Amino acid sequence: MIIGIGMTTAVGVSSAETAASVRAGTMRFIEGSFLDKRYRPFTLAEVPEDALPPIADSVAGESGLTAVEQRLLRLATEPLRECVRLLADVSMKPGVCLALPAARRDATHSIDRSAFLRRLYLQVGGAFDPARSDASHSGRAGGIAAVGHAVAAIRSGMADLMLAGAIDSYRDLSLLALLDQQQRVKTGANLDGFIPGEGAGFLLMASASKAASLGLPILATLSPVAQGFETGHLESTEPYRGDGLANALRQLVALGALDAPINDVYSSMNGESHWAKEWGVGYLRNRSIFDESHGMHHPADCYGELGAACGPVLVGLAATGIARGYRRAPALVYGSSDDGARCAVVVGAAH
Repeated sequence: MIIGIGMTTAVGVSSAETAASVRAGTMRFIEGSFLDKRYRPFTLAEVPEDALPPIADSVAGESGLTAVEQRLLRLATEPLRECVRLLADVSMKPGVCLALPAARRDATHSIDRSAFLRRLYLQVGGAFDPARSDASHSGRAGGIAAVGHAVAAIRSGMADLMLAGAIDSYRDLSLLALLDQQQRVKTGANLDGFIPGEGAGFLLMASASKAASLGLPILATLSPVAQGFETGHLESTEPYRGDGLANALRQLVALGALDAPINDVYSSMNGESHWAKEWGVGYLRNRSIFDESHGMHHPADCYGELGAACGPVLVGLAATGIARGYRRAPALVYGSSDDGARCAVVVGAAH
């Protein structure tokens, strides 16, 4: 059960602002300070500098703290606090399942997961239990996988409260240069690319009994997370067949995640044609589970490519829309990583 949502993106520094901006189709793309291989500014979707909190004094002086990690910590601060404000009178702190940028992207400045979790704990004033927390590097699918780990912990009775979240940022010159060489960044010379973005999303989840004891309304429900793997992924020499997402959708049916046809879809598609082809294959192979008039949403059109952060943000957008009545349950949310991982989850209405 989702009882709290926190989001920060280029179109909103809170969950309410982000949801309203995406619903309105607001875009926020700017010419950044970094230059591409043609010495032209990259078009980016950045969170405004003055909208991000500073690094906490308890973290700022640590050795080995990179500029990338500082950016991630600052992006995560407000959406995580937005969730835990609901627990101001609760003595037990939730654990957090966290997704960080894909590992391959940080080869030159690898992020130590345990060190990052400790720094995040200090950055947000000890708002979660680090002993019951973990982090991973799995790209777009990783954010939804983190949601799945939190859901599993609650469903199994191991926890009554859990946070799931993800953070990512493409505001990194070395990363942008690599993607530019691979012709993956959208420019005037390359239309089959994506707009680099950044952001963070967190979900506060609880069992039904815990939500009732706290007196907090349930915003939406979540199914178990289905996973697939695409052998012909972007980093593979194998032929692309579209099996990964299609199999993940089949797995949702096997898990009993659907009690009605899917009415809305929130996709990690980012503007690259590869992902549109994948969706076409996945949909056609599972057409029977969709309502004929289902809505299709790919909010990267508004806030750019969020990488790992897209999963929790997409779930948050779907849950907000369902709770406020402008989206129809059940809603499908899925994320596809460059390295082949595929994850999907169903967001339902609170009963």
